[in-house]
Amino acid sequence: MDQQKFDLNLLSLFEAIYRLRSVSQAADALGLSQPAASQGLARLRNSVGDTLFVRAGGTMHPTLRAERMASVIQPAVSAIQAVVARDSFDPKLLKMILRMQMSDIGEGRLLPALTSALHTEAPGICVETFPVHQSEVGAALDSGAIHFALGYLPNVEGTERVEVVHDRYVIVVRAQHPLYADSGRWLALQNLQSLEFAAVRWHDPTRWILRELGLEASIRLTTESFLALPGIIADTDLAAVMPRPLAMEFAGREQYEVLPVELPRASFAVSLHWSRRLENDLTHQWLRSTITRVLSQPQLKHRRHSAVAH
Repeated sequence: MDQQKFDLNLLSLFEAIYRLRSVSQAADALGLSQPAASQGLARLRNSVGDTLFVRAGGTMHPTLRAERMASVIQPAVSAIQAVVARDSFDPKLLKMILRMQMSDIGEGRLLPALTSALHTEAPGICVETFPVHQSEVGAALDSGAIHFALGYLPNVEGTERVEVVHDRYVIVVRAQHPLYADSGRWLALQNLQSLEFAAVRWHDPTRWILRELGLEASIRLTTESFLALPGIIADTDLAAVMPRPLAMEFAGREQYEVLPVELPRASFAVSLHWSRRLENDLTHQWLRSTITRVLSQPQLKHRRHSAVAH
């Protein structure tokens, strides 16, 4: 590569293609036409003597050379953008798709308030949520496939994070369930041996609790979502382990009861995760601040505090 003739403007194009995995999206993000972006990529390939990105399934996949370049270029581009934009940053001028990993519970509790806040403060931002397995969250954040992951993700490593919610798991049964009716003031763990359970396939912590209690063999129904559980619990004697805020919303409908029992490994913290390479990015910093602020809003805090008071 001829370093004296290398066009440093191509670094921004490289970073955008690497982050978005798309030449057309990179062009939109940089305010370029698609032909200009394609020509820039061709010049960049010629300069470094590598294809850099290979198209497969509609996505631009980086080569090993591109991966090595990205490890240096992305932090540099983020730092430069932060310095240049710090005095002129205006969230109302942002135009982007905010991609987040979160569960169905997170969508139900966060998205209404977050959408409302963004509509007022950054109307050019659109939000998309994606299901990403815990084992893939770190890579998805680093690649730019998602900007944030929100949830109880104890197996995710190598990310920056901030804890935003602390709570615990409880067991929910239908109103007038025989075990609840006979419980008196408090239940011993051995009383749970008579229960059969509905479980959510992707939510590992609830299965860990049942395994700790020796009750994993008592799972009679497995679903893809917590949203399927209200009707199941109301119409059967099946119980379910679930996060307490969600359980309290069920209990508020007078069709359900939270069993008075202290579960093992029940405490958990919901964290907001992001890639270390975006730690100093001004837009990302604003988004982090906005999301954490939304999570601490009175209406959300009230729902959590109501659960604590139960």
